Amino acid sequence: MTPAWPARLSPNASAVLAQLQPEVQEMVRDVLDIASRQPWGWPQWDPTDLDGPHLRRADVGPLTVVYFVNQPREYLYVLSIVWAG
Repeated sequence: MTPAWPARLSPNASAVLAQLQPEVQEMVRDVLDIASRQPWGWPQWDPTDLDGPHLRRADVGPLTVVYFVNQPREYLYVLSIVWAG
């Protein structure tokens, strides 16, 4: 079993997370936990972009988390969190 990769939040993602309700924050943490164990398990942001396979989006209901897989350093960089609920 491969170890989970840590997730780092951009300033924008961190600000959005801080404004969400506690149960939504928990959902974000759960999604990032899943993504950290299988970074390429979520779909590519734009499947037609052959140069961007490291940019991923994790969608669960009204929640979307967009992250970049930093393969050399083995961490996820969260660019955006969108809650449409």
